[in-house]
Amino acid sequence: MRRPLVIIGAGEFAQIACEYFTHDSDYDVVAFSVERDYLKESTLADRPVVPYETLEAQYPPADYEAFVAIPATHLNRLRTRFYQDAKRKGYRFATYVSSHAFLWHNAEVGENSFIFENNVIQPFVRIGNNCVLWSGNHVGHRTVVHDNVFVASHAVISGYCVIGEGCFIGVNATFNDQVKVAQDNVIGAGALVTRDTEPGRIYVGSPARAIPDKSSLAVRL
Repeated sequence: MRRPLVIIGAGEFAQIACEYFTHDSDYDVVAFSVERDYLKESTLADRPVVPYETLEAQYPPADYEAFVAIPATHLNRLRTRFYQDAKRKGYRFATYVSSHAFLWHNAEVGENSFIFENNVIQPFVRIGNNCVLWSGNHVGHRTVVHDNVFVASHAVISGYCVIGEGCFIGVNATFNDQVKVAQDNVIGAGALVTRDTEPGRIYVGSPARAIPDKSSLAVRL
């Protein structure tokens, strides 16, 4: 039996998530949902799009699971808001791990997380709730990725690292062993992070340096 699933979101990531859940999981995507003010079409991918305000009545949490398919918008805060709100409503959350990812048997992945193909997740890794790892990343042994993180493609996160809550990790970023990335960091594409970082900062370059006088919350993602 395939489990019925509602995807919260109706953008590109939502459509991509629908493809993966449909063809590489035991979930059956039955609908999409967005806030009424953003509801532009009544159907998407041959499925209904329903107002988020009426989601509970149409697809009750006792009968349907949810997945919040929103990317790193507002430094992951938009995805986090819907995840937390749907959790308060009583929804259980799907997590997707690609059949073409390598996930060691004792690695842990939280709820409402999405692990694309060709990710390598080594022993004793812990990935939190509401995280997205796009394709082709390496997450080294004993690393901890906290909640609400988005990792773009082909990042190399070495062993014993800590990625703080709410971070965005750009394409091809690299982290030395035992680096601690503070919460709400934006790590730019191709950055080489060799030392611990400070909260709310943007790091670019090789070796990575914080951009002076600029908050990560000012970045449009």
